[in-house]
Amino acid sequence: MQTFFGMILGALLLIAGVYIHDSMQTSTVASGQTAQSNQTIVNWDVAALDWQALKQRTHDGWVRISSR
Repeated sequence: MQTFFGMILGALLLIAGVYIHDSMQTSTVASGQTAQSNQTIVNWDVAALDWQALKQRTHDGWVRISSR
């Protein structure tokens, strides 16, 4: 149980860290004269679309299973 909890917590920390990194890369504070033209690690628009598609497929599957 502790291992499972550790894996979930690690994944959440990784996602939070990447999100913070990406938000700092694209913020107006980081785009001064000395700012580098770094791209974000994650394309958050595509990730949001994939998340919506996963939720819709899960919902459709649940409706199909529960209607039996």
